Amino acid sequence: MADIRRIGILTSGGDCAGLNAVIRAVVQRATYGYGWEVVGIHKGTAGLLSRPVEADVLNLSQFTGSLLRMAGTVLGTTNKGDPFDYPMPDGSRADRSTEIVEGIRELGLDAVIGIGGDGSLAILRRLAEQGGIPLVAIPKTIDNDLGDTEVAIGHDTAVEVATEALDHLQPTAASHDRVMVLEVMGRDAGHIALSAGIAGGADIILIPEIPYRIASVAGKIDRLRQLGRNFALVIVAEALRTEQGEPVAETKQSGDVHYGGIGHYIGRRIAETTGAETRVTVLGHIQRGGTPTPRDRLMASSFGVHAVDLIAEGRFDRMVAWVDRGVIDVPIADAIRAYHAVETEGALVRTARGLGISFGDD
Repeated sequence: MADIRRIGILTSGGDCAGLNAVIRAVVQRATYGYGWEVVGIHKGTAGLLSRPVEADVLNLSQFTGSLLRMAGTVLGTTNKGDPFDYPMPDGSRADRSTEIVEGIRELGLDAVIGIGGDGSLAILRRLAEQGGIPLVAIPKTIDNDLGDTEVAIGHDTAVEVATEALDHLQPTAASHDRVMVLEVMGRDAGHIALSAGIAGGADIILIPEIPYRIASVAGKIDRLRQLGRNFALVIVAEALRTEQGEPVAETKQSGDVHYGGIGHYIGRRIAETTGAETRVTVLGHIQRGGTPTPRDRLMASSFGVHAVDLIAEGRFDRMVAWVDRGVIDVPIADAIRAYHAVETEGALVRTARGLGISFGDD
């Protein structure tokens, strides 16, 4: 076993359900299994830029049963400010990576567990390489687009929230003879839209991986009418583009691109093409909250325990992953090399087509 006495943990990137369950699992495994001290770093890498560093020792008394059920992260997180190209108050950019490495050393940590998505883990890995910091990673993204793992923390709860939204929209759609369009998150991939669309009985699923035509969408709605249906449910991933291939997004002052608005575009085009009365619902950050599902809690617990065990074994620069109904670990570099898009010929797409769901490409 590696000579470890004190480890750190931080959450980075967007929040999601299941993060607190990971933190709890790490503290319990480190304490019960190895007698280590666990330091919780607040606000992700932003906390490491503060002086003094924003961090606290975590102990078992803080982790009652309620934390397992809480969404968000008690440590706080950040998805702003690349430390290698940090935006300064005067508008300039600076490399503040050395300050973060110094912050980790100030805490006297023997290893760090980082919980994040592809962007966050790429930054953490680069920092670890620069500072010689032993790092283990845990995948977290509601989009479920990280490579080399079938499951990431937060995805299952996000799908449940989107599915529940479709469950709520169906009765009002039927009551008013409407087409209901639901826009869900999915920065690069359509996993949430695909899974929730099948589970929630959507008639049309539009995702960035499958090119669509509004004429095909309209044709599906017309066929439903011919069958006696007076409503339709459409679910759309936020990264979907217009028919002309243009993204519907807003560029912030920071330079970050925020997707949003494609649902209204699709709703408007459906109304223009079919004459149907349409309504649009944008779930947005509602998908990041909510009580974590049992599956997210199970994954979080499994990942947290395995991450601590990797540190004990002295195996670093690894990310825990779920493959073939078990926990494994893979090189972080492999996991973040390319995002995992929806497989257009995969089982879920075939299932959806078999159910008569349209992707707007028929």
